[in-house]
Amino acid sequence: MNRTKRYAFIGVLAALAVVVNLIENWFIPPVGFGIRFGLANIVSLVALKKFGLKEMSLVVLLRLTLGNLLKGTIFGTPFWISASGLLLSSIVIIVLDKLKCSITFTSMMSAFSHTFGQLLAVVMLYEQVNIIVLLPVLVVGSLGTGVLTGLITSQVVRRVNL
Repeated sequence: MNRTKRYAFIGVLAALAVVVNLIENWFIPPVGFGIRFGLANIVSLVALKKFGLKEMSLVVLLRLTLGNLLKGTIFGTPFWISASGLLLSSIVIIVLDKLKCSITFTSMMSAFSHTFGQLLAVVMLYEQVNIIVLLPVLVVGSLGTGVLTGLITSQVVRRVNL
C-alpha cells in the first residue's frame, strides 16, 4: 500500500473513532458508575493490527483531541481525565502487542488500565481519594467491556482487508 493510501486509511479510522466516541457519549448511557463500552477502542485496536503502533497512536491522539474539541471540553478537566486513561491504556497496548498477546486480552487490559488511569486523574485533579472505593466495581466493568470490544475487534480484523 502506498503512503498516500495508508494515510487516507488512517484519517478515515481517526474520523471513525471520533464519531463512534461521540455517538457513545451522546446516545448510549453508561452501564453504571460511569462505565462505558469503549467502542472507539475497537477502531484503535484495528489500526494497531492493520497498520502498527505509530498509526494506532495517531488515531488515539486524533480521537482525544478532535473528540474533546467537538464536545467543547478541550483542555478542560474531562480532557485531562480522558487523556490520562488513553495514555495508560496505550502504554499497556504497546507492551502487550510486543509480547504478542491476543487482541481480546489486550483489549481487557487496555480497558482496565484506561479506567485505572482515569481514576488516578480524578484522585489527583479533585483530591478525592475516597473515590478509590469504586475500584472493584470499575475493574469488573472494564474487564467485561474489554472482553466485548476485544471480541468485536478480532472479528473486524479478521474480516476487513486494508
